[in-house]
Amino acid sequence: MSFLGAAALAVAGFLAAGPPAAAADADLMRNGGFEAGLDGWSCSAGSGAVVTTPVHGGSSALRATPAGQDNARCSQTVTVKPDSAYTLTAWVQGAYVYLGASGTGTTDVSTWTQSPGAWKQLTTGFRTGPSTTSVTVYTHGWYGQPAHVTDDLTLVGPDPGGTGQPRPPAAPTGLTASAGSSSTVSLSWAAVPGATSYTVHRDGAAPLSVTTTSAAVTGLAASTTYTFQVTAVNAAGESEKSAPASATTPSGGGGGGGGLPAHALVGYLHASFANGSGYVRMADVPDSWDVIDLAFGEPTSVTSGDIRFRLCPVAECPTVESEAEFKAAIKAKRAAGKKVLISIGGQNGQVQLGTTAARDAFVSSVGRIIDEYGLDGLDVDFEGHSLSLAAGDTDFRAPTTPGIVNLISAVKTLKAKYGPGFVLTMAPETFFVQLGYQYYGSGPWGGQDPRAGAYLPVIHALRDDLTLLHVQDYNSGSIMGLDNQYHSMGGADFHIAMTDMLLTGFPVAGNTARVFPPLRPDQIAIGLPATPNAGNGHTAPAEVNKALDCLTKKTNCGAYQTHGTWPALRGLMTWSINWDRFGGGEFSRNFDAYFPGAAS
Repeated sequence: MSFLGAAALAVAGFLAAGPPAAAADADLMRNGGFEAGLDGWSCSAGSGAVVTTPVHGGSSALRATPAGQDNARCSQTVTVKPDSAYTLTAWVQGAYVYLGASGTGTTDVSTWTQSPGAWKQLTTGFRTGPSTTSVTVYTHGWYGQPAHVTDDLTLVGPDPGGTGQPRPPAAPTGLTASAGSSSTVSLSWAAVPGATSYTVHRDGAAPLSVTTTSAAVTGLAASTTYTFQVTAVNAAGESEKSAPASATTPSGGGGGGGGLPAHALVGYLHASFANGSGYVRMADVPDSWDVIDLAFGEPTSVTSGDIRFRLCPVAECPTVESEAEFKAAIKAKRAAGKKVLISIGGQNGQVQLGTTAARDAFVSSVGRIIDEYGLDGLDVDFEGHSLSLAAGDTDFRAPTTPGIVNLISAVKTLKAKYGPGFVLTMAPETFFVQLGYQYYGSGPWGGQDPRAGAYLPVIHALRDDLTLLHVQDYNSGSIMGLDNQYHSMGGADFHIAMTDMLLTGFPVAGNTARVFPPLRPDQIAIGLPATPNAGNGHTAPAEVNKALDCLTKKTNCGAYQTHGTWPALRGLMTWSINWDRFGGGEFSRNFDAYFPGAAS
């Protein structure tokens, strides 16, 4: 499996984020998300109205329409502190949309966007004069231009109430709810300046307090619709509630556990090639392995979508079994409760579904392999240049890149064909997942590696169908964790930090309005190489156990502080079953000792 170091990311043209707001800073805008209609706002010539689509965050946004000699200016007067620095930000859609502040007592400021299309963030800043106590914040379009949309407008800086008199924070925006299983709903929302914690509210339930911008609500009933709201909290008190968000739990199944034991061991079987680790016949795979991924199904060409699988040729693998023996052994494994999947891709099997024809070929060819060998499902192991984000594809929640849209559609089609028992797993590299905390695609100004974070839209769109995500915590460069420190592979710290990101959620590319929600712990397995020969970043068994202790018991964590404790963490994945046998079975024996009785 190929090496993709974070250092390989080109960041030419990347604009670094400014310093974080000081502890006393607050968002001074009133109703900046327009969730309370036009309360606090004044729009010229009746040009402004609140709409429910499109919105950037929450459930409302401002739509303003220039007409004749009116440029559709909407403004608000805000109380500020003299001789203080403020940052003004808004998200807009439309051409020639302006954002500015007047009456600053120094230099009035404005900024604007020329091109219509996707949401764009406008940001400017100013310093108030020595006697300035209020400014006028405004947004407007341009004469003769179509309507424009503005949302999530903030003015962040010192609270004019002064030290010891802080204001409660603004209400959170951008709340989303997604049912992860028949008993779990995942929530995420945008960060609120000045908030120190958040409270999740649900009718008839005790409030849930969290310190991050996401939460997993568990213990819910199946086939039930739940409605949630979130408040932001600081020393001054609690904000108003956010706009509500609802989710309906499924009747059961979904991603689910796929019939796996509570703690599962996943391994790749070199079924189609030899690489020095020795061939292992399907019938000889030890019972420790709960999920057996057949490596690999590969395309006839990079862009065809036509996937083929064949057993290792006798010339390469003299001890290979016959097709009939192989199929009989798969049937026996399944009868013993094991799951056998076809893994698509790998280091050499680049797959790009750039057309609907390639998508359809993928569905039909993968379906034929599953049917021919009697398999339980699919492992998506797209590496290298298989996934890449097109320019302008900036929101993981609504991807536009054809190769990604078609992959999501293809997997959903296969899931629908085979039903709730279909097992779906993914094995991305850290470059395509956790690196998305810092970088996403080519970035707002281009120049970044367009593959950065490119698995995130796939995982997010398929999270309700996903059985297991086992990111490859190996062959990786150093990756920044949620503590904003870099972590390097080979020890417990790397696995703790990388897994914590998946179970806590994180803002993509630092954008707190676009938070990747946490996955359920039963959907997560940690991916490691079985031996030093198997890949860079081999982790000694003692360090593996430390990582498991920290994540499932919150002990042996070292310097990193996780954002939760997850005893339901599903287990471990390794490359590979063959390499584990080559190494005397050390990896699987350590798993069996840590989770005694886990094997079904």
